[in-house]
Amino acid sequence: MDQETMSDPADLTLDEVRVKLAPLLAQNAAFDGWTPEAVTMTAEGADVDPDIARLAFKGGAMDMIDAWIESTDAEMARRLPPETLDAMKIRDKIRSMIETRLEIAEPDKEALRRAMAIQAMPQNLPRTARIAWRTSDRMWRMAGDTATDYNHYTKRMILTGVYGSTLTVFVNDDSEDHAETRGFLARRIENVMQFEKAKAQWTGGGDRDRLSLSRFIGRLRYPAR
Repeated sequence: MDQETMSDPADLTLDEVRVKLAPLLAQNAAFDGWTPEAVTMTAEGADVDPDIARLAFKGGAMDMIDAWIESTDAEMARRLPPETLDAMKIRDKIRSMIETRLEIAEPDKEALRRAMAIQAMPQNLPRTARIAWRTSDRMWRMAGDTATDYNHYTKRMILTGVYGSTLTVFVNDDSEDHAETRGFLARRIENVMQFEKAKAQWTGGGDRDRLSLSRFIGRLRYPAR
């Protein structure tokens, strides 16, 4: 996006307003909820016309949450450029991406908790699923995945489960440096790898770093802590 265009709030398009305000919304959502009041406070702090900002998020809370998650996707990619990820194994890439997302969200944990409650409402589940799939797809692409067959879908489904269950632990984790969450995430990834290694042995080979839904989906639904 052109930096000069972004420098003058009066000249921003609605899409540009969303991009500008999305990373800042959670700061106010922690106090005011994912509401028009949070949009107004965020806009005023960013020198954006509140009326324009509310129009940019006319879809309400889910529009705000969607934009915030997308901004987290972008910040994750900024913090983990290809030259950083390329030197890692698959399991380390996935762990690093999820831990980076948690670091980004940590200052806004209360806003995240509220966002998750809104996303879990029945009327919001279809959009919540699309957002989760989008994030998982972006993480796998950052990890270098080019699969277009059945594995394309299973990898994204299993990563959605791993990340979603980790977030549930994270929002309730008061341990130092979120040690409980980090341990939980490490166990989930290790469980996946153990199943994948077993599958490779049973089938006579394969990529041992490949995540498999078919052997792990039960653990995702009812993970041991």
